Amino acid sequence: MVEIIRKYDVGTQEELAERLREAGFPVTQATVSRDIRELKLSKVPTAEGGQKYVLLEQEEGERGDRYVRVLQDAYSSMAAAQNLLVIKTVSGMAMAAATALDALKFPEVVGCIAGDDTIFVATHTLEEAGALMERISSVMT
Repeated sequence: MVEIIRKYDVGTQEELAERLREAGFPVTQATVSRDIRELKLSKVPTAEGGQKYVLLEQEEGERGDRYVRVLQDAYSSMAAAQNLLVIKTVSGMAMAAATALDALKFPEVVGCIAGDDTIFVATHTLEEAGALMERISSVMT
């Protein structure tokens, strides 16, 4: 969806759904509507007087700093288990810390699952798990 709106001036949900179908994605208007909300797409005026969808990016440094603070406040310990990292947090903080990890978009992270005080972070490989462990450790100092 993001690639399409970056490539074309798409002004309506119907047009976006049609372009997605042309690209091979069988979508409904309801799916497109939900995805627009989740991606936080906005409409901006075009030079021709119409409107188009865009992805408004927040300032990375400021947002990144907030997520790093969440990790630092929540973090307790970390261990590797094959291509998984098991991160222990302060009780009740695992969800917030997992959200922060996802938002920081470390390329090694495939996904996170959080409980009350534990996060399982999946990586593609053992090597990536080690690299991610080092990156997170460096953030904690």
